[in-house]
Amino acid sequence: MTTQEIQSIKLRFGIIGNAPALNYAIQVAAQVAPTDMTVLITGESGSGKESFSKIIHALSPRKHGQFIAINCGAIPEGTIDSELFGHEKGSFTGANEARKGYFEVTNGGTIFLDEIGEMPLGTQARLLRVLENGEFIRVGSSKVQKTDVRVVAATNVNLLDRVQAGTFREDLYYRLNTVPITVPALRERGEDIYLLFRKFASDSAERYRSKPITLLPDAVQALTRFRFPGNIRQLKNIAEQISVLETERELDARRLAPYLPQEQVSRLPMLLGQGAPDSATAGYSERDLLYKILFDMRRDMTDLKKMVLELATGQRPHEAQELLRQNSHLFNNTAPAGTFEGNHSSEYFLPAAPNYNNEPASEYEEETPVEDIPHETEEETLSLDVKEREMILKALKKHNNKRKYAAHDLGISERTLYRKLKQYDLEQV
Repeated sequence: MTTQEIQSIKLRFGIIGNAPALNYAIQVAAQVAPTDMTVLITGESGSGKESFSKIIHALSPRKHGQFIAINCGAIPEGTIDSELFGHEKGSFTGANEARKGYFEVTNGGTIFLDEIGEMPLGTQARLLRVLENGEFIRVGSSKVQKTDVRVVAATNVNLLDRVQAGTFREDLYYRLNTVPITVPALRERGEDIYLLFRKFASDSAERYRSKPITLLPDAVQALTRFRFPGNIRQLKNIAEQISVLETERELDARRLAPYLPQEQVSRLPMLLGQGAPDSATAGYSERDLLYKILFDMRRDMTDLKKMVLELATGQRPHEAQELLRQNSHLFNNTAPAGTFEGNHSSEYFLPAAPNYNNEPASEYEEETPVEDIPHETEEETLSLDVKEREMILKALKKHNNKRKYAAHDLGISERTLYRKLKQYDLEQV
């Protein structure tokens, strides 16, 4: 398909943008339209999946037939079978007369099943029969009826994950996914973001008879950097808000910033309870607390190494050996170093002791003073769960199992500490 043909389709269906992923999706939709193959459109909510179903219908031999768009997530589970396949009079309470379903009404046309991942399992079995044989049965009937309907489905979730979870039929997934079309998210479309903003701002200005909003270069850059979790729908809302609320019709990045909300969902581990923060955590964000814990862990490991070295160079080598054995996962056990006397295992190592008698030092002792303790290149576990459990145990030991003081030292609330103790099976500590 030529670029001119793709542009013609965009003009016809009001699609704005030149992103390569968008053009490819349009090309696939146009190529599959003349066939009767089932199409599965995937993409985030608000990315414009329904527009592609209209392209497929309008460019197909069924264009003179009926087109119905159905949101499977908006129909109650108890009535979706009746809506799709119809029912007979008296088949359930309130069925005062027979009714045709969408598959019967749109015979010879196209049905667009949006949010197909929300369809109940029982309805999925009925849909599979329609796709395989073109047959369906009304609710409350035993008569098999025929229909010639093309199905275009769409989803904003990963159906394979639903298949593994047991909430979506695997055979239906492969039957729907005959031809997949992926609609790119708005944040993946680069310069298309500003083109769409200008279109929505122009439409709003025309509707409210005002001058269109324009953005300065720094505002354009801020707009294109925003992730737009709501995609085109969110961008349209932002453009309409600005058009109505702003008295100045030219915006810079500072004036635009209040209209670009920060993402409300944090992907960091939960460190605080749901209640009000206590005095130990007031003023800290979750990110700040996470960094605080990581830096404290690094400092504690350095302190532990120094303590072990002091024990090793003093009169308590056996205590140092035992302490090192308990904390061996914090040390690099591959460095060439001296071992404790009597320890025949090569698993635990310590750096050589410093020379206090002014004797000629070995080459290793000159190059590796005690104060210079390398730790950036150590191969240690990066699991937050493991580190968090170790920090909790260390805080409890430090405060003689007084949980109130341990929680304060960790920078979390007592409520959060009790939850963590239960999570890591430390309630008996």
